[in-house]
Amino acid sequence: MAHHHYEARTDKGLWVAVFINLLLTFVQVVGGVISGSLSLVADALHNLSDAASLGIALFAKAIGRKPADQYKSFGYQRAEIVAALINLTILLVVSVYLLFEAFWRIAEPKEVAGWIIVVVAGGALFIDIATAYITYRMSKDSLNMKAAFLHNLADALGSIGVILAGALIILYQLYWVDTLIAFVISGFVFWQAIKLLPKTIHILMEGTPEDLSSIDIKLAMEKIDLVENVHHIHVWNIDEHRVALEAHVVVSASELRDVELIKASLKEMLSLNFNINHSTLEFEHQSEKKCE
Repeated sequence: MAHHHYEARTDKGLWVAVFINLLLTFVQVVGGVISGSLSLVADALHNLSDAASLGIALFAKAIGRKPADQYKSFGYQRAEIVAALINLTILLVVSVYLLFEAFWRIAEPKEVAGWIIVVVAGGALFIDIATAYITYRMSKDSLNMKAAFLHNLADALGSIGVILAGALIILYQLYWVDTLIAFVISGFVFWQAIKLLPKTIHILMEGTPEDLSSIDIKLAMEKIDLVENVHHIHVWNIDEHRVALEAHVVVSASELRDVELIKASLKEMLSLNFNINHSTLEFEHQSEKKCE
């Protein structure tokens, strides 16, 4: 009950973070348009992707809590992985657009009002740090929340960069710094998204978990007494934390009781050695007659 209460509280905190980030995006876009600052608009779009990421993350968490049913027999946890994929795709699109905009700025530099940048980005930094703190507490064991936290962290760094750009513009009229910071923010976002994308796609493609080897699993299973051969091994992530396996096991035992004992030994070994708690094993007798 206490855990449920904690989850409800953290969810409320996250919804507040979504609202604040949406508000901040609006303020930054207005500030960016008035001051002519591309770095402020870059930061705004970053914040918007943050709000979207948190919104998707929360929606996915809510879906993920649903128990398994006849339509989704493995449950709904994978919604979080789908959310992470949508999120990372948004980040890639936004960052490419901003890099393109920054290139244009190099060709046609513009005057920028520094003091507006400093004020707006200062407020943004405060909100980014608060949001990052909320998501960091939840990012320990969730790829989805980790993606959200990385957004927040990048946002905070982005805001510091924007404040720096504004200060240099006020002091030395260095308008090119604004474009440079926009480049850095977009490049950083792009790099972060590209890094997380393969892992997310690997889970969705039902790839073998990176820390497991089918060969090691096969050898370990074949060490169990009366197991002659193991083939047709499939190992995949049901979601981020649960691993499933299916395999055909050839045994030299013909008594059903012995087969049941072998099955129990295999399941125990898979759980202890490889943390696989969801296994489906099909038994075949050495003479290729199946043990029903």
